Amino acid sequence: MNDQHADQLRPRRSVLYMPAANERALEKAKTIPADALILDLEDAVAPDSKETARVNAVAAAQSGEYGRREITIRCNGLMTQWGAADVAAAAGSGAASVVIPKVDSAAYLDEISAALDAAGAPATMTIWAMVETPKAILDVREIAHHPRVNVLVMGNNDLAKELRTGVLPERTPLIPHLAMALLGAREAGKVILDGVYNDVQDVEGFLWEARQGKAMGFDGKTLVHPSQVEPANTVWAPSDDEIDFSRRVIAAFDEAKADGRGVVTVDGRMIEHLHVQNAQRILAVADAIAAL
Repeated sequence: MNDQHADQLRPRRSVLYMPAANERALEKAKTIPADALILDLEDAVAPDSKETARVNAVAAAQSGEYGRREITIRCNGLMTQWGAADVAAAAGSGAASVVIPKVDSAAYLDEISAALDAAGAPATMTIWAMVETPKAILDVREIAHHPRVNVLVMGNNDLAKELRTGVLPERTPLIPHLAMALLGAREAGKVILDGVYNDVQDVEGFLWEARQGKAMGFDGKTLVHPSQVEPANTVWAPSDDEIDFSRRVIAAFDEAKADGRGVVTVDGRMIEHLHVQNAQRILAVADAIAAL
């Protein structure tokens, strides 16, 4: 399995934003069963706390105290007064990736990549590009194909603001744009994460949106509260029925191939090679989750 394929299979069901200025939140994050953490220097941090947040995020990423959780740092944009220092600090932090807001072009990603290199970032440090503007949606193919990008992150709140739709139940106005971003990610072979659900008290609403995101094809969901982690983990994990059916699909296809039969059915359904590939992926995802 090559590195890119292994990265695509890495579980990112639950990706929790944690305000890096809040030391108690960073400590609590060590016990939260999220697949990944975004140590946030941007929206969740007030201007007078930006410097403190940067120091805290770097210390957390360097600590080695977060177990198997994937650690990323969301920097402020390069156009802000904090962005350049954020990227430079993140470069040497040991974080797996930097999360960059409002990515509008591959040229901007080149700037980020050059800044990381100049600050001594390892070649393995990747960029999670946030897709949250109309320009990003229209240029999502070139963004997704950037060689340093391995994950696209939907910024649904900002996208809704830019489109003047508001955040509506069932996300109907956003569906075409979410689908466009998904197409870009899949064409480039990259991971893509659904955006946040704002109402942390609305458990049923969160579950509905998470199931919608899973059905659309997202690889996981960004989260704003620890209470959303377990539901996201459950929604994006293959069910026992899916695992059982996948095993039977692979077994039936292998048996038919050995017997020289051209027609395969499982539970009355015709099985083709594409179904086998999907079954193999489901089992690989289940194995990756079990290995956490």
